[in-house]
Amino acid sequence: MKTDRILLDHGSGGKISHSLTLDIMLPVFDNPMLSKLNDGAILNIGGKKFAFSTDTYVVDPIFFPGGDIGELAIYGTVNDIAMCGGSPLYLSVGLVIEEGFLISDLERIIKSMGAAAEKAGVKVVTGDTKVVPKGAVDKIFINTSGIGLIPDNVDVGCDKAVPGDKIILSGTIADHGITVLTQREGMTFTSSVRSDTAPLNHMVGKIFSSSKNVHVLRDPTRGGVGTSLNEIAEKSCAGIKIYENKIPVKNEVKGICELLGFDPLYIANEGKLLAFVSPEDADKVLSAVREDEFGKDACIIGEVVSGHPGKVFLETGIGGIRMVDMLTGEQLPRIC
Repeated sequence: MKTDRILLDHGSGGKISHSLTLDIMLPVFDNPMLSKLNDGAILNIGGKKFAFSTDTYVVDPIFFPGGDIGELAIYGTVNDIAMCGGSPLYLSVGLVIEEGFLISDLERIIKSMGAAAEKAGVKVVTGDTKVVPKGAVDKIFINTSGIGLIPDNVDVGCDKAVPGDKIILSGTIADHGITVLTQREGMTFTSSVRSDTAPLNHMVGKIFSSSKNVHVLRDPTRGGVGTSLNEIAEKSCAGIKIYENKIPVKNEVKGICELLGFDPLYIANEGKLLAFVSPEDADKVLSAVREDEFGKDACIIGEVVSGHPGKVFLETGIGGIRMVDMLTGEQLPRIC
């Protein structure tokens, strides 16, 4: 889609967002570290490998069942580092606050960030605060950047999937996006839904302890599982096949998606990961993920195939096959 102005779609994490990165940003900043388009950059410094990542959080509302913007910001960057194979160590925090924002809300957010950093095992070591006139920003925006150390024997990336790999999903999908949507729109249901916001670095540690044959790690945030799988298929020049009846979705989340016409595959998650693992180690890795407090609903949802490179296919519950494309348009704005 051609346009001379930025649209909300450009922040969706889907096809038009992907185009923004490839067409405008990558040609200017292109280098071997950036061009891999992983969740963060993998840097070689003094003979050691480090993961470095940054993200900005603008979620609306800033407080929601299962989390808030502060917790989300800490865990989001922790998880991006972990998806590069790194053990997160240090974070920075940048705040952009609207004039008139309640001090009590700021204190609540900062305390939440402190608790999240402690749970993830990282330290916030530097930061910055800016206050802008009322209306120049919506309440509060938070940027977090972080760095972590990658062990010598770890080599993961979205370009490393190979035919035969089994695809492990660490739990139910679409919890975060649906939670934020229902809170923002004031929807009430008999069964409450909660965000899955969580740190994944401890789970990743268990994964690497169980196998040295892990090729790809990805947390399917903006654009959901469908978009993340497409990015991996494209970068790895491999085909991916997944199975509808293997993908875990909570009944209440599935019901809301059906009511509103959303596909759970394209809705954001904030505490789930995809792991591509050699078939001989898939069961071991699955068991390791299930041992983590945030991986109890983990399952194998598909595999990498030799045909149809760059494409993702879904086998439906009735045995049909449909293509899963990258998200087009903006399903849910301001979810992270």
